[in-house]
Amino acid sequence: MVSRKDKSLDFVVLGGGIAGMRAAIDLAQGGGVLVLTKDDLYESNTEYAQGGIAAALSEDDEVTLHRHDTLQAGDGLCREEAVRVLVEEGPQQIQQLIDWGMRFDRNGTKLAFTREGAHSRSRVLHAHGDSTGSEILRALMAKARALPNIQLQPHAFVTDLIREDGKVCAVSYLEPSATSPQTIHAGAILLATGGLGHVYKETTNPSVACGDGVAMAYRAGAVVRDMEFVQFHPTALFVKGAPRFLLSEALRGEGAYLRNLLLERFMPRYHEAAELAPRDVVARAITLEMQKTRAEFVYLDLTSLDPDHVQKRFPRIFSTCMKHNIDITTDLVPIRPAAHYAMGGVATDLYGATSLPGLFAAGEVASNGVHGANRLASNSLLEGLVFGARAAAAMLIKQPAAAFPSPSLKAGVAASTHAASSAPPGRTEIEKTVELARGILWDKVAIIRDGKALTEAVTRLGGLSLPEPLPPSRPAHEACNILTVARLIARCALAREESRGAHYRSDFPLKNNSKPPRHSYVSRNSAPYFE
Repeated sequence: MVSRKDKSLDFVVLGGGIAGMRAAIDLAQGGGVLVLTKDDLYESNTEYAQGGIAAALSEDDEVTLHRHDTLQAGDGLCREEAVRVLVEEGPQQIQQLIDWGMRFDRNGTKLAFTREGAHSRSRVLHAHGDSTGSEILRALMAKARALPNIQLQPHAFVTDLIREDGKVCAVSYLEPSATSPQTIHAGAILLATGGLGHVYKETTNPSVACGDGVAMAYRAGAVVRDMEFVQFHPTALFVKGAPRFLLSEALRGEGAYLRNLLLERFMPRYHEAAELAPRDVVARAITLEMQKTRAEFVYLDLTSLDPDHVQKRFPRIFSTCMKHNIDITTDLVPIRPAAHYAMGGVATDLYGATSLPGLFAAGEVASNGVHGANRLASNSLLEGLVFGARAAAAMLIKQPAAAFPSPSLKAGVAASTHAASSAPPGRTEIEKTVELARGILWDKVAIIRDGKALTEAVTRLGGLSLPEPLPPSRPAHEACNILTVARLIARCALAREESRGAHYRSDFPLKNNSKPPRHSYVSRNSAPYFE
């Protein structure tokens, strides 16, 4: 165990994205708040969020319609009360953002809205065209820096949660200049560590998104929920040797088409909403078209749209593609799906309380039931905003841990994360293990799954090992987290013998309608179980 330091605060927030910063602002009312980020302060999924933030604020929209669309996208697995909270509290949270200096795009004096897949109304707000997350984070950071009770500490990589007498009371973290881990105690701790895209070989996420929060919570004994539901964004820029840069769904909302290698527009064959179908439908359709044409990509076609409007509406996308000699106003853009968002995560109640006393979670790391089996486009930023504020409210009053269904006696025990080793691995060995795990997940547990491939993935991931103790370095601990989360996703995907939302199994292509939709649960002491 890490040596104890004389450091203690009222609240510690892990992560500086939208959920963490929104929570920190409210927590400052109740005492000292330390926000730890593993990289630069602005390096998070929030910073790179392009499309926007959804809310029923336009004249032709209603919260009941937003609720309906969210439930439809979630494919029967949304928690209805969580969705109600999201759509009803969302508009007031966005107004609060505006009061703090958030600058959304406008048409004259009115807020500008766009439409994305599976939305029945144009309700997606955006900023600087396609830099919504960056502008939200700017406004939140400015507000946080004005509050003396908030301390922001970048480049502090949290390795583990520490429990004493059953309560999560401290975190262990690494600093670049320190020779050993540091420990800091807190009255309550918030996980707001974001996503897990980098457990897959192909992802739109920044490199910090390694599933750290899920892995830490799982090791500490927290209940984890719905890990099999990973959303693959249909349109990531495909340029060999370059990162999979996300091309916002708003492009299709503005009228862009998808074409296969034969230049056929194919989406009308798969769904009545064509390019505006739910993301899981579009991602599977692209994958099938790639298989049919034996291609590595399909095309996104914006050539029928007004060039000036495209450049003004999507300046970041336009400039990024131009760096790869692709003019999105005149060229067909090569794209393919990539891992993008996790619907599952650390199980919480409607106020972010986890199954462990003292530990709360909000944002993508959390599973509160909002997204169900498939997230509705542009609901993620809204969720971080709404449930970041709710988690802060619960932490201020020291809300107790949440209760979740217990496994049956048949559930069994989970596999160990590490294997014993006589010597610590070198950097090359760690990188090789990560590369293998990411490749296995992409090849066997991605958009179209089947039992044979999933069984192989579980076996092969179980055969990968990292020694104990891990070297005190960020790459070593990230490797541990990636391996832990990859195993959880594969095991939960194998256990769910149906197709629902983002989880599609060719050997079980239909939903299991013999009983009500059930969530998957898993913890350190149990195999996946359903309730």
